[in-house]
Amino acid sequence: MEIKAQLRRELRKARREHVATQPPSIRALLFNRPPAPLLDMIDEDAVIGLYHATADEAPTTSYTKFFYERGHRIALPRFSSANEPMTFAEHTDPFDESDLVAGPFELRQPVEDAPRLEPDCLLIPLIGFTATGERLGQGGGHYDQWLADHQGRTKIGLAWDVQLVESLPIEPHDQRLDAVVTPTRLYGPF
Repeated sequence: MEIKAQLRRELRKARREHVATQPPSIRALLFNRPPAPLLDMIDEDAVIGLYHATADEAPTTSYTKFFYERGHRIALPRFSSANEPMTFAEHTDPFDESDLVAGPFELRQPVEDAPRLEPDCLLIPLIGFTATGERLGQGGGHYDQWLADHQGRTKIGLAWDVQLVESLPIEPHDQRLDAVVTPTRLYGPF
């Protein structure tokens, strides 16, 4: 869909420019601890699915450490190849990341023999979002497909404030979020 492709280009540019204006010392303070209302959405024994953020995505390092220290098992996306479906595998070393390797899409992912996990709650990257929980992803459909196959999971987007848009072109396969966290606000739960 050309409208989505154009929107992705525009939002990636806005996100990249926004992140470039943030000094690293400020970025390190953002997304440091999940807001309390978000924690109320997550069961005590939930497996938490996160992502290893790229340079422009909302950072997840502090959230990963936070949930790990609270006793949650952490799962990150893993791809056997760029053409294969996304799965999740256990991430056991959020402090040194010794259990991560390079994967497709320039992502860091758990090593091949890491145990497979199915997250109960996912913190999801995005390109754009609405104040009502609609999400525009990277365009590969990996999260939409995984979520369609694993109903009933808590879905929380992580984003910069600049990624908020008034509306998105939504298709039947697009999965709605339950909440979105930005550095200044929690949208939802929806």
